[in-house]
Amino acid sequence: MPIPPPPLRLLLFILVLAFFIGVVQVGLISIAFEKLGLSAESAYLLLMVTLAGSILNLPLFSLKTDSAPPPKIPPELARWMFIKLPPFTGKIIVFINVGGAVVPVAFSLYLMAHNPLNLFHIATAVAVVAIVARTFSFPIPGIGIGIPMLVAPLAAALIATVLDPQQRAPLAYIGGTLGVLIGADLIRLKDIRKLGAPFASIGGAGTFDGVFLTGLVAVLLA
Repeated sequence: MPIPPPPLRLLLFILVLAFFIGVVQVGLISIAFEKLGLSAESAYLLLMVTLAGSILNLPLFSLKTDSAPPPKIPPELARWMFIKLPPFTGKIIVFINVGGAVVPVAFSLYLMAHNPLNLFHIATAVAVVAIVARTFSFPIPGIGIGIPMLVAPLAAALIATVLDPQQRAPLAYIGGTLGVLIGADLIRLKDIRKLGAPFASIGGAGTFDGVFLTGLVAVLLA
C-alpha cells in the first residue's frame, strides 16, 4: 500500500486521534452515568437531550453594557468562523442554554429525589463549589466568563467525599453543576456588563462543556 503524501498523512492522523478521543470521552461519560445509577438507555437518552438542548438558548433578559464595543475580528480569522456575531448595540442579551444549564439542573433535582442525600450536605457542597468557582473564574472581554477546567470538579469531588462517602457520586454532580452555575454564572452577572459581548449564555456552549461537563468530571473524580 503506497504511503500517503504528508498532508494526507496529517489529516489521517488527526481523524484517527479524534476518533480515539471520542471513544475515550464516551467511555468515561458512560462510567460517570453508571456511578450515578443510570441504565445504559437512560444515559443515552440524557446525552441525546443534552446534545439537542445545546443548540437552544432561551432569552431571559438584557443588560446595558458598561464597556466599549469589542475589537473587530481580523478578516483572516473571520473567514474561519462558522457563526456571524450580531452587531454591538450597547446591550447584552442574557440567554440560558438548555443543554448546558436547564438539563443539568433538572438532572440534579432528579438525583436529589432518588438518592438519600442530606439537605445540609447538598447546600454545603453547592456553597463550597460556588465559592471556588467565583474565586477562580474570570471575565474574558468579548467572550464571557472563563474558569480553569479541573478546579470546580476537584472541589466538588473532594467536598462530596468528605461530607458523604456513600453518596459521593450524586453529591459531587449536584455540587459541581449547581455550584458552577451559581458561582461562575449567576454571581458574575454584574461582570457581564464589562465584557463588551452582544450576548451571554448561562451554561456555556452546552453539549459537554461548562456546567454539564463539570458535573460529570466531578463524578469521575469522586
